[in-house]
Amino acid sequence: MDPTRSFRRRAAACLAAILLAAIGPAGGAGLNSAVGLQAKYSELHDRLGNNQFRKPLYLESGETPDSVMGDVYALIDQPFATAAAALNSPADWCEILILHINTKYCRAASDGGSLDVSIGAKYDQPLARAHQVKFVYQVASRSTDYLQVRLAAAEGPLSTRDYRIVLEAVSAGESRTFMHLSYSYGFGLVGRVAMQAYLGTTGRNKVGFTVVGKQSDGQPLYIGGMRGVAERNTMRYFLAIEAFLGALSSPPQVRPEKRLRDWFAASERYPRQLHEMEQAEYLEMKRKEILRQQARFLQESAHVQVAATGR
Repeated sequence: MDPTRSFRRRAAACLAAILLAAIGPAGGAGLNSAVGLQAKYSELHDRLGNNQFRKPLYLESGETPDSVMGDVYALIDQPFATAAAALNSPADWCEILILHINTKYCRAASDGGSLDVSIGAKYDQPLARAHQVKFVYQVASRSTDYLQVRLAAAEGPLSTRDYRIVLEAVSAGESRTFMHLSYSYGFGLVGRVAMQAYLGTTGRNKVGFTVVGKQSDGQPLYIGGMRGVAERNTMRYFLAIEAFLGALSSPPQVRPEKRLRDWFAASERYPRQLHEMEQAEYLEMKRKEILRQQARFLQESAHVQVAATGR
């Protein structure tokens, strides 16, 4: 194998562990109430109606010396009751997370209290070469008008830490839901060095969504660096939630394929930031990963049954 290509793949795999395991919600960690989220909805009303995303969505990000964060606020074309019912199950969160290009495997614990997630490179990869991260899962709040779900992991690979995800949702009328997805993670020296190595090589031309100026030809100049990384991954996870919810009205047997196709199509609306591979390659990789996920689930279930019966 070409040594340069081999190095880039190893760097990409390391980065994937840093970024993706970091499915975590922004340091702001949620608005924590229906009143607070409704107030944010009112505050962002004009930005939701007029923005670069061509849909009712607002994205922001931040960075500290030892952490990075991103937030997406968006209107979803689903009634709150439907969205809330679908987003408070750990098994359903695995169906969401597997849509991301770097998620290789996800399994909800039998007690519903955690998710075992394998994070890897942006190509077909054995699970043994992926990084395993355990997320504690909690429905922090659930009422008739508000939902908050939290995922958190204290540690991860390459000195990363404090992985969090916070999802909040409130009703925005009879047929729509206003949603806030918050993402953040912390890192130590090893993580920062690995990230800087990626940003200086494979990721040097990658950008986020925030416009920070204009180029000499008048085109937008987008933010790069670690905030760019956070914005890309925050958007990818939001699009996964959107694709998951969008498939609910389809028959169960066709939902996995519809989610994959819808996620890829949605990400391709922002090729400057999110394009990584062609559709055929993505679909082939993800179909294999879903089948592997299902096979492992059946295998584990069979082992549990054998242990319970003593046979």
